[in-house]
Amino acid sequence: MDDQTRLELEAAAFRRLRQHLMQDRTDVQNIDMMNLAGFCRNCLSRWYQEAAAEKGIEMSKDDARETFYGMTMADWKANYQTEANDAQQDAFKTAFAENVGDKS
Repeated sequence: MDDQTRLELEAAAFRRLRQHLMQDRTDVQNIDMMNLAGFCRNCLSRWYQEAAAEKGIEMSKDDARETFYGMTMADWKANYQTEANDAQQDAFKTAFAENVGDKS
């Protein structure tokens, strides 16, 4: 497989992942993703922001989130985010420390 085809396939897979998380499975909470998989939608938007920075493109955290979510973070929270219980919050502290650290 040539590099351009590989790049196109990787981009298509990323777009499908984004669609799955943003349209197909809005019921899946970020905190549950982080606790189980070590990443969430916010991580994906941060990785997008970091990739832009590597290309010399300035992008704020809010801009990256809005690009990834397709709406503002406030709108996402109002439409889809539920309140996390104490067990979820405790597990999140551990998952965040292990997977993100001070990169928030």
